[in-house]
Amino acid sequence: MTNARDWYAGAAVAAGVGVLALVTSCSSSSGNTQPNQAGGGTTVAVREVSGDQVLVNSSGRTLYTSDQEKAAGKILCSSRDCLAIWTPLTLAKGQQPTGPSGVSLGTVSRPDGSTQVEFNGAPLYTFSFDHAAGDVKGENTKDSFAGTNFTWHSATTSGAVAPNSGQSSPGYGY
Repeated sequence: MTNARDWYAGAAVAAGVGVLALVTSCSSSSGNTQPNQAGGGTTVAVREVSGDQVLVNSSGRTLYTSDQEKAAGKILCSSRDCLAIWTPLTLAKGQQPTGPSGVSLGTVSRPDGSTQVEFNGAPLYTFSFDHAAGDVKGENTKDSFAGTNFTWHSATTSGAVAPNSGQSSPGYGY
């Protein structure tokens, strides 16, 4: 019969392999690096999350901004690793963003030449760990890519930080 210490050691190895597989899949070139391109219809919509009006893409996925990009006034999330976690909301060439009245949308050119949607001067992204419409798992996520430390918040119509709805950020060490 296997003792408890052997069982825990085996479980720890299995958990480590699972985390390694998750991190590897997030960093792979076949991961979530394709732009989150807006199709026909409205580019950005609004969804109520815990009493606040949160911006979402055409699929209902929460849109996020980073404090650092808003402060810098330019795209800082451009490394392969950052783009594996944070997918830019982009538009086809010549397309203009559309959304509800009162929501100030614009565009910014990304380093790769694509056009990204911005809200009040901050580029918009989806978070790869939000799996369903209404998820806000990226709220207050802190990570670091290419020498920049990021803090991410869901974009709200009021400009305030949205409540987390009881969900915690995944805490993965990117």
